[in-house]
Amino acid sequence: MASSDAIIDAPVLAAAAPAAPAQESVVTPWEVAGKVDYNKLIQTFGCKSIDAALIERMERLTGKKAHVLLRREVFFSHRYACAVFSLVCWDLSTRCSDFETILDRYEQKKPFYLYTGRGPSSDSMHIGHMIPFIFCKYLQEAFDVPLVIQLTDDEKFLWKKDLSLDQCRKFAINNAKDIIALGFDVKKTFIFANTEYVGNMYSTILQIEKCVTFSTARGIFGFGNDDVIGKISFPAIQAAPSFSQAFPHIFGTRKDFPCLIPCTRKPCWRGDTNFSYRCH
Repeated sequence: MASSDAIIDAPVLAAAAPAAPAQESVVTPWEVAGKVDYNKLIQTFGCKSIDAALIERMERLTGKKAHVLLRREVFFSHRYACAVFSLVCWDLSTRCSDFETILDRYEQKKPFYLYTGRGPSSDSMHIGHMIPFIFCKYLQEAFDVPLVIQLTDDEKFLWKKDLSLDQCRKFAINNAKDIIALGFDVKKTFIFANTEYVGNMYSTILQIEKCVTFSTARGIFGFGNDDVIGKISFPAIQAAPSFSQAFPHIFGTRKDFPCLIPCTRKPCWRGDTNFSYRCH
């Protein structure tokens, strides 16, 4: 009888309890809080869902079963990031593309490459850090394409007040070892730290920087008066690998290599389209 009373009374007690206020979700490159509405997130950032038809098409074209991270919607949306930007920004003629466009190119036997990265803020990487790289390895094998991996040791030095530049460089080296351990194709994978390679991308970075006003950057990244100037220029450094001109030792003088960026949402790539109209 006691158990029946408990079953009857439970809904009454639950109904009497005040409802917890819904926590507004926050999704930024540095913070995720609250209950995230992913459908709303897709709309907010101008993305498209990766649906069953798109996955089936990829499987048909590559002859490989879709990765579990794709089938279980860990990677759930895609976006055409910087088409206009690439057409009007001087000689930056390649671009990052959505998944449909990449599949079109693969079907037409046209080239493209993969680009992802890691901000080295710790001596080793945990499983959450490894997810984009696990997926990239699958994509590299499925499409048989080059992959560039940017280690943003400069970013972590600028954003983390407690880290020295030497620490960030050391983290980059150790994180590279974790990434290499996944078994990427050594002939088609280029891993670089910004503090070592940035000079090779400088002309590309300059052209991006000339396209973007501080007002636009502040609107996307929320820069304030207390932020150091290195933060303001960093988005151009992170956007530069989206253009094949940043890697002449891989692509030579060819400018017909768009890229696919299998990664979490990044405002520098969202901004590519937004500020493209200013690149004259």
